[in-house]
Amino acid sequence: MKRQDIRNVAIIAHVDHGKTTLVDQMLKQSGTFRSNEFVEERVMDSNDLERERGITILSKNTSVMYGDVKINIIDTPGHADFGGEVERIMKMVDGVLLLVDAKEGPMPQTRFVLQKALKEGLKPIVVVNKIDRTDARVEEVIDEVLDLFIALEADDDQLDFAAVYASAKDGLAKLNQEDEATDLRPLFEEILKQIPCPEGDSEAGLQLLISNIDYDKYIGRIGIGKIIRGTVKKNQMAVLASTKGQNLNVKISNLYSFQGLGRRDIEAATVGEIVAISGIADINIGDTICSVDDVEAVPFVKIDEPTISMNFLVNDSPFAGKEGSFVTSRHLKDRLDREMLSNVAMKLEEISSDCFKVMGRGELHLSILIETMRREGYEFAVSRPEVILKKTEDGLMEPFETLFVEVPEENVSAVIEKLGQRKAEMLDMAPTGTGIVKLQFRIPARGLIGYRSEFLTDTKGYGVFHHLFDGYDNYRGDIRVRARGSLVAFETGTAVAYGLYNAQERGIMFIGPGTEVYEGMVVGESARLEDIAVNVCKRKQLTNVRASGSDDALKLVPPRIFSLEQSLEFIADDELVEVTPKNIRIRKKILDKTTRERAQRK
Repeated sequence: MKRQDIRNVAIIAHVDHGKTTLVDQMLKQSGTFRSNEFVEERVMDSNDLERERGITILSKNTSVMYGDVKINIIDTPGHADFGGEVERIMKMVDGVLLLVDAKEGPMPQTRFVLQKALKEGLKPIVVVNKIDRTDARVEEVIDEVLDLFIALEADDDQLDFAAVYASAKDGLAKLNQEDEATDLRPLFEEILKQIPCPEGDSEAGLQLLISNIDYDKYIGRIGIGKIIRGTVKKNQMAVLASTKGQNLNVKISNLYSFQGLGRRDIEAATVGEIVAISGIADINIGDTICSVDDVEAVPFVKIDEPTISMNFLVNDSPFAGKEGSFVTSRHLKDRLDREMLSNVAMKLEEISSDCFKVMGRGELHLSILIETMRREGYEFAVSRPEVILKKTEDGLMEPFETLFVEVPEENVSAVIEKLGQRKAEMLDMAPTGTGIVKLQFRIPARGLIGYRSEFLTDTKGYGVFHHLFDGYDNYRGDIRVRARGSLVAFETGTAVAYGLYNAQERGIMFIGPGTEVYEGMVVGESARLEDIAVNVCKRKQLTNVRASGSDDALKLVPPRIFSLEQSLEFIADDELVEVTPKNIRIRKKILDKTTRERAQRK
């Protein structure tokens, strides 16, 4: 049975190449919204973090109607750290729209997402986006895309891809550059023509592969997936074929289909449809819902392993419990367990009752989780990110990344020098003729931890870099990433101008007057290699002797305020970041100065 009335397609691309903007226009031009309805830009980026950062973090489902055909669309992230979001939706679709910027051409993440799509045998349509740019180079970009397909060993059918030229911002697309275009109709027509319609036996036993998990506080876990074969009905008894090898008898309480940005209740659905089901408490990504009399699990896509880990600890600072709603180890474990249900590229390991090791794809992957939990009212501490090492017959192995860098010509030597200190090997160097040089390196993943802010400083904010996981290789030895120590608070109290004025001679301060501090809290960066204890709470002694000018206002240097990512980049191995809904603080693991010095001597 072929479902000519359905097309399932994912939109994949490098970060900032216009995926979410294109989905916005497809929704608007398909009549999903009323003519007088106000619609925000990037409507698919629905959570606060996505809107603030201008990036897509989670893959999301939507659908549009074009004539009599329902097009199910999945918007995916472009960042390498969220590659798991791209991998897990590959079984839900029959084709992909590969977006490529008309100026930048194929970028590192373009290679990653396309490789995953080709491996699954999906049919691609190449969309050259941003053709309205004055510096667009459309013909060269198409040639570069073809070279990329050949390099990734695409089959003959995939190599014969259709090309569409579009401006997602202006909501127009065309099949030839000379054509006049006013809307996205040519793109919709190509989707119907090029993307295979789903097919399967609607009379056979049910197979519904779960590729995504949503959560609702009223109805619990919601499984989202594509019907491979058979028909699913509301209140149907079924068998959950778990990825853990167990088969459980379950009941499908509710059944939903996607309509625009929302879900609607339906009674039944058949082959090719993407649906959501609720009522199954133990449902996980990769599970298959089967008929009671025909249990056959569908193999799931292999998800790449995590490469970075951090320890999440119960907050034990003197300020613990003052600012957060969820502060206990049980709260922390329950929240992390819930994250593991939907975040397939992340893994959790319990170190102790108060410490949990969370493994992910990169610093951004983990920092997004930390920031999300912080906004939900959680209070906890996290350690410095570490790479995940492997012991093999060949010795100790560590993860490596391919690093793609674009920097102004005058900053090239500084970047090469810094990366050399981080054990990077330069693979390629290519001037572009526009004052920008493209560099390519192979670098241990731990060499990138804490490098982004240093890189932006060295390139005065003009540099850009992207990285992709390259595999494991022999351990390259120690990498020294921090050349300075910390200024550590000597006592608990409130920071005052006099104490800060004396302390700022020792380094760069992170706090201003009126900040509550405790012993062992990091309040600045030392000008020396070693840590220095400072008393920022020290007040000026009052005497009856007055010298000329002694009452002049003390001049304080404005403090350096760190974001969460900058804090994670800064901390040393013996430090933690204390995260609460109101504050982000850096602290020593051992707060007491004497105990800390004794531990360092040992």
